[in-house]
Amino acid sequence: MRIPRRRSAAVELQMGPMVDMVFLLLVFFMVQAQAVGERELGLHLPQAAEAAPAPDGRRIEIRPGGQVMVDGAPVDGTGGRDLPGLVALLRRFREGCDARRSPALVTLAPADEVPHQRITDVLNACAEAGLAGVTFAGIDGTMGEGEGDDRAR
Repeated sequence: MRIPRRRSAAVELQMGPMVDMVFLLLVFFMVQAQAVGERELGLHLPQAAEAAPAPDGRRIEIRPGGQVMVDGAPVDGTGGRDLPGLVALLRRFREGCDARRSPALVTLAPADEVPHQRITDVLNACAEAGLAGVTFAGIDGTMGEGEGDDRAR
């Protein structure tokens, strides 16, 4: 005797109610979520002041042509990205400051027309000499215009 097989009906997934539930959950979580507003950062910039190097510091000026001057004396040429003379001078300066147990501070004063690459070359020389205390000042010894103003323009 043969047992007849029942044909099972294909199970179909009803997508309509599932989509409705997804939208209901989405709306529920959107209503429950708190809106995150923009927050202002409490940013207090320093006021413009005379940026003279510390008594144990060095002042490095970069002239518009790319000439590097340390305390008024020219160092290295205007060409080339390597500054071996500056690195040697800064290394001796750092070693002297370490011997005196005082911080080795350098003030970098580039002219407005100096390309950023030349400033990066001088900063690389400072890093190669092991200096970490580097600050920026304008060529006239003051901070640039607008620096230190904590109001948005």
